[in-house]
Amino acid sequence: MGDRAFDVANGAFMVVITVTFLYPLWSTFIISLSTLGDASALGFHVWPKEWSFGSYRFSFSQYGNAGVAYANSVLRTVAGTVLIVVVTLAGAYPLAKKRLPGRSLMTTYLLITIFFNGGLIPTYLLVRSLGLIDTRWVYLLPIMANGFYIILTRNFLMTVDDAYEEAALIDGANYLQILVRVIAPLAMPILATVGLWAAVQHWNAWFDALIYTSDPSKIVLQLLLRRVLREEAFQLEFAMQTFEDLSGIRPPTAGIKAAITIITIGPIIVVYPFFQRFFVKGIYLGSLK
Repeated sequence: MGDRAFDVANGAFMVVITVTFLYPLWSTFIISLSTLGDASALGFHVWPKEWSFGSYRFSFSQYGNAGVAYANSVLRTVAGTVLIVVVTLAGAYPLAKKRLPGRSLMTTYLLITIFFNGGLIPTYLLVRSLGLIDTRWVYLLPIMANGFYIILTRNFLMTVDDAYEEAALIDGANYLQILVRVIAPLAMPILATVGLWAAVQHWNAWFDALIYTSDPSKIVLQLLLRRVLREEAFQLEFAMQTFEDLSGIRPPTAGIKAAITIITIGPIIVVYPFFQRFFVKGIYLGSLK
């Protein structure tokens, strides 16, 4: 009886915790699909009385600008993740070789970059001198190389048996072929981990878009979400009024904020479960000794 009572209490506790974690997300989703009256009502939002897609229509219209921001965020995340993974693997592979001249010095240099950086003003001056201001390259190039990712991947590659590389060399492969066809498949757990981190980093980034770009066509989702939630209440109200005059639909302000929030967090929630198994294994094998 004691074991059964414990199992029931433990199950009930886990159900309560799960509902506590999931309700804010569900409530946000419901508000994004609610009418003006339902979204303004106080209390718990479990199910809308009347379904409405007005908030999403406004968000993806030219007034909400979510479509442009979504495309920029997807483009940035895909291209940025690929660049970070390629640069990380290319940098970690030679550093994993004990016979590399200056290996300790280069590793120390990478460690320094983890703890120290030049600061905002020198970074901005460097980005401006490179001609990256108000271009999409400013989202990719400044964070293309990450010392922490390179060192983590280096430690993982040091655990790979040298016999794989020696066998490939005997078969006539060069080091680039070995890297692409032998090392990369073996390093898939750590590369998936780095890729997940890079994707989340790019998807959640907004500060670089705030200080480096002013063109509305280059806005990203996180910056749009920040503006909607914090800054541009008057501009949002004006855009909603214009949208209502043209379409006859009055989306609620809370619904628009909820809709953009769901649009922003949706892709990461969908992608993360597929990378979780690589995430755990990669962190374990690539951790610092």
